[in-house]
Amino acid sequence: MPSADPITTTVARRGEVAVVSIGGEIDLSTAPAFEAAIAAALDEGSPVLVIELSKVTFMASAGLRVLAAAQEKVGKSAQLAVVASNPATNRPLQLTGLDKVISLYPTLDDALVRVRTTAD
Repeated sequence: MPSADPITTTVARRGEVAVVSIGGEIDLSTAPAFEAAIAAALDEGSPVLVIELSKVTFMASAGLRVLAAAQEKVGKSAQLAVVASNPATNRPLQLTGLDKVISLYPTLDDALVRVRTTAD
């Protein structure tokens, strides 16, 4: 019996903001798809990147490495925000200290409002 894909990725634009939405499990086998979605969003040259993880059910260290690499890539050239509203995402971010270097928000709307006001 075929199983559903363990990860879904979408890249969308909300004005000047690139939004990468991820769902499912982020582990060693799905991290390349997660990384590719972020790379596609960064290639658009948006000044703001929001990574929406509210539909992620599991995040292994491979996913944390992808987020850390995204933070390094955007550096000072763009702004990065992460929506992490469930224990599967915000707990690993807090345990590793990534929540201290990446801006976390409980909802996509919160992230969009916040990044737009800090970009102005």
